[in-house]
Amino acid sequence: MNHAKQKEIIEITINYVKMQLIGSEAGHDWWHVYRVWNTAKKIATEENANMFVVELAALLHDIADSKFNNGDETIGPTKTSQFLKSLDIEENTISQVVNIVKHISFKGGNEKQSYNSKELDIVQDADRLDAIGAIGIARTFHYGGYKNREIYNNEEAPNLQMTKEQYKDNTSHTINHFYEKLLLLKDLMNTKIGIDIAVERHRFLELYLKEFHLEWGD
Repeated sequence: MNHAKQKEIIEITINYVKMQLIGSEAGHDWWHVYRVWNTAKKIATEENANMFVVELAALLHDIADSKFNNGDETIGPTKTSQFLKSLDIEENTISQVVNIVKHISFKGGNEKQSYNSKELDIVQDADRLDAIGAIGIARTFHYGGYKNREIYNNEEAPNLQMTKEQYKDNTSHTINHFYEKLLLLKDLMNTKIGIDIAVERHRFLELYLKEFHLEWGD
């Protein structure tokens, strides 16, 4: 497929994703996808990856997040497959993108990843980077408010030994999410540029939490 055709498909995909995410929770809306897409492109350039696969996967990775679909993890990959099959795209490309959408999400500290590729590593890093740092903090509290969760409860400690199902069903206060996911992401990065960015954003998380607990009076 030539570059012009790929560019046309990317533009069609952008419009599709924007339509799918109208009215989405602000931490998982078009702007989240836009940030992940831009970061993924930067990493892919350094990693000499299949840019077309990376772009499609980054754009489509959150069109049906299981958190907003009663925990159903099949809807996103299914919608991705149906959309891509409506376009003139090779089956191998479709398979790669669908597998990335299927396997990108953080599912708890004890969940093993069953699919691996350079392109998954890149999109996964880009998605995880948007969960940490200043924007990651904003997204975390927005989602906590969306779910009407407590900001903090010092009588409820974080649980770092959750199963996948326990993680999905977790309703703990928002600060626990920092310890149960966000602070773990730095050590789960796949690429050099992802690691470098994560180290700086991780420091900001630690600084924020230090100030938070100081102000709370822990």
